[in-house]
Amino acid sequence: MFKNKNLSPKQLALLTALIMSSLIALSVFVLITNWKLLLAYFIVCFVVVYLLVFQILELFIYRKIKLIYKLISYTKASKREEAYQKYILPNKGIDDVRVDVEKWATQKTNEIQTLQSNEQFRKEFLQNLSHEIKTPIFAIQGYLELLADGAVEDPKLSAKFIKQAEANVQRLVGLLNDVDVITNLEINKEPILKQHFIIQDLIAEVFQNLNVKLLKKNIQFHIKKGSEEPVEVFADKNKIYQVLVNIFSNAVKYGKIDGEIIASVYYLEDNKVLIEITDNGIGIEESHIPRLFERFYRTDDARSREIGGTGLGLAICKHIIEAHGENIHVRSQINVGTTVGFTLAQ
Repeated sequence: MFKNKNLSPKQLALLTALIMSSLIALSVFVLITNWKLLLAYFIVCFVVVYLLVFQILELFIYRKIKLIYKLISYTKASKREEAYQKYILPNKGIDDVRVDVEKWATQKTNEIQTLQSNEQFRKEFLQNLSHEIKTPIFAIQGYLELLADGAVEDPKLSAKFIKQAEANVQRLVGLLNDVDVITNLEINKEPILKQHFIIQDLIAEVFQNLNVKLLKKNIQFHIKKGSEEPVEVFADKNKIYQVLVNIFSNAVKYGKIDGEIIASVYYLEDNKVLIEITDNGIGIEESHIPRLFERFYRTDDARSREIGGTGLGLAICKHIIEAHGENIHVRSQINVGTTVGFTLAQ
């Protein structure tokens, strides 16, 4: 009956009444020799103590506990919660209640920390977005002012300024498009449409489309030996194409002249495939690697803006891969190169 160390109010009241009644009965045993009268005395004491203890527990302890449960639930109790508080909660011991409250406190602490982290992230994002937008807008404004001040009369200068203004407009459009892509991925506005396809064929397609950029720096591309055999994956082909384009673009931007880019494909356990794109470029300092997938994060602001890009490429890659339920990672070493890898299902 009392095997559980966390006794309910009824069990605790019964145990207390039994102990106290027994002690009282034993204390007056020497005064009462009539066993029937002693038994009646014991029963009366037992009932009185039981009712007294039970009412005290119910009124002063478990009603307070129920109130705590109502307060931590914040909202009006549902039928299920009312049934819990009426039938299940009274059978819980104080230790069980303590564990529940500690779990609730831990959950709320984690929620507060998450909200604080998200608020800080939001502030940094808005600050970075504002900075990224202002840079091309101010450049466009400057070129227009130069044209208005008379540069338009000089055909060479006007053509130069118009071309530079157009380049900044394209940069601004690209930035807004990337922000729109990330936003749509976050709110699941862009569904993941999976299909079976050969990953090496998609890598080759990306290479062909970026071949002009590779030729400018005489960068050689090849698939690693042992990875030539066609490997079928199950993913959104268009979005994985975008991931590969962003990774290849970074490999070209930060790759060395006469360098190389290598694509590798490996089988993993649980029907997973690992795709890695490796370059022998300038590399990335280890301290920067944990933040590479943050929006607008740049390892070198001046060099990154000079090379080009919105600073959102890897952030988009991360969102796309995570939307597939997979993982993406980066390994890098200064003056050795960088490897970006991600997993896909077969």
